[in-house]
Amino acid sequence: MAAIEWKIATFPVPYPEAVEAMERRVAAIRKGDGREMAWLLEHPPIFTAGASARKEELIAAGAFPVYATGRGGRHTYHGPGQRVVYVMLDIRRRDPDIRAYVRNLEEWLIKTLARFGLSAERRQGRVGIWVVRGQGDAPAGLRHAEAASAAQAGEYKIAAIGVRVRQGVSYHGVSINVDPDLDHYAGIVPCGIKEFGVTSMADLGIAATMAEVDEALKACFEEVFGIETVVV
Repeated sequence: MAAIEWKIATFPVPYPEAVEAMERRVAAIRKGDGREMAWLLEHPPIFTAGASARKEELIAAGAFPVYATGRGGRHTYHGPGQRVVYVMLDIRRRDPDIRAYVRNLEEWLIKTLARFGLSAERRQGRVGIWVVRGQGDAPAGLRHAEAASAAQAGEYKIAAIGVRVRQGVSYHGVSINVDPDLDHYAGIVPCGIKEFGVTSMADLGIAATMAEVDEALKACFEEVFGIETVVV
């Protein structure tokens, strides 16, 4: 099948602008008038609320703008230092199995992080991609009680997944914490999970640039999905 467009934004994209652009592209793909795309970007600091979001999990409602979104999941944070990738694929033509699509997204993140020496994993019943740290080694960005709980558990979320499929075309996508301000996560219960913390590549001692992460994402996307990408 045809290669997809691989687009990298050079400046933070406001969330409403990104959603509007995605909606236009998804409609064009569905009609056969637009090319499938993976769009790599950063957002200004925001919280987003997925379809299953609960009000009580938005702890600091006034900290950043909050946007309701049609993706799955609950509350999450986006901001500078986090690589967001919105993936718009016509899965009707490629593989209509949505569970298989999500599993491929997970595998893509796992393989990307492995290129930087990180052993990242899925967890049954928990959305996202996780890493294990040593006992008592809690990252920044957690309230005291949560930090203690996370340190005991030893598992931290490093990448998130939230997708939507409309009439056979996927959008929204994934994010990797490269070097965001982890303190910003204290304003929400990330994805509704209180018992575990959030970390980043930088917090784990990986001094990767965003360009290096993008290069790894591109190579691993082609490997996992078997789809050629064209940089625009």
